[in-house]
Amino acid sequence: MSADISVIIPARDRLWALPKAVASCRSERLAVQIIVIDDASADGTAEWLKSQADIEVVAGEGWGKPAGIARALPLANGKYLRYLDSDDWLNEGTNELQFDIAERENADVVVAGLDYYEDDVLTHTQPWQESDDFIAKMLGEGEGSAYSSFLFRRSFVVDIPHRTLFAAANFASRDDRCYLLEVALRHPRIAVSPKPALCLRHHKQPRLQFRRRLASIGTFIQEIHIYRQILRMLQERNELTPRRIRAAINILWRLAHRLAAADLDEGCDIAAWVYRLDPKFRPPERGVLGWLYRTFGFRATERLLNVRRAAVDMVRR
Repeated sequence: MSADISVIIPARDRLWALPKAVASCRSERLAVQIIVIDDASADGTAEWLKSQADIEVVAGEGWGKPAGIARALPLANGKYLRYLDSDDWLNEGTNELQFDIAERENADVVVAGLDYYEDDVLTHTQPWQESDDFIAKMLGEGEGSAYSSFLFRRSFVVDIPHRTLFAAANFASRDDRCYLLEVALRHPRIAVSPKPALCLRHHKQPRLQFRRRLASIGTFIQEIHIYRQILRMLQERNELTPRRIRAAINILWRLAHRLAAADLDEGCDIAAWVYRLDPKFRPPERGVLGWLYRTFGFRATERLLNVRRAAVDMVRR
């Protein structure tokens, strides 16, 4: 029997959080299919899952989130689909509310804001900001949202993969950003849910998609690769508008700065790309840092910042 909503939850050594994520998906009114990807957990996750009669389990075999989702997606039979990290959970009534909106407005995607938590304490809410250009929004215009806040019509997205370069090596794959951009390129019918859908948890333990040091560099490189691909596709379709370029630059400029801290030449290459995309671009930083970028350029400013970072590191040691 087909479900109303299928929820796919990747999990790896997250038994401390998984039960809350799963419980938030259940519904007394809707038929919700819950599929959990046990990605080679070693913390008792497999045993807990066996005790849950309403959960379908997929063995992820340790290859990372996108590979696990590729194995789970063929099992999904819901009219609508959502993805949920095992660290997070849905606000009460989210599935019911978004399902009703999707049915009423014949939407391909129902978007929503989210609540931020430190462990289990609500810190702030980020409402969905209306936009008349979903592609620009997904590229980086204004405040975004997490894709677990969204409900997707399964028939609209079923052939969009979760792409990755290095997920199995514990780098953040940024598959969610790539996924949303590919959804946006199909010009979906969008409906907005008035209430925050997702409870996004920040906590002391590292999230599944975030790692430090070298892995951060891998994450930045992947995100740059995604933007090169998406902007190329937009250009080939004659859909790369000035507004969308500005939206992409919001992300690319930050990536250039972060990458320059590890590899100055790579960071400078991305900064140069920004100026090719928009020859009139002016660094958004204010104060002394903005003056440095405008007066001495990206490379010289990043050299100074790297010297400062090295001095700070020496003091901390």
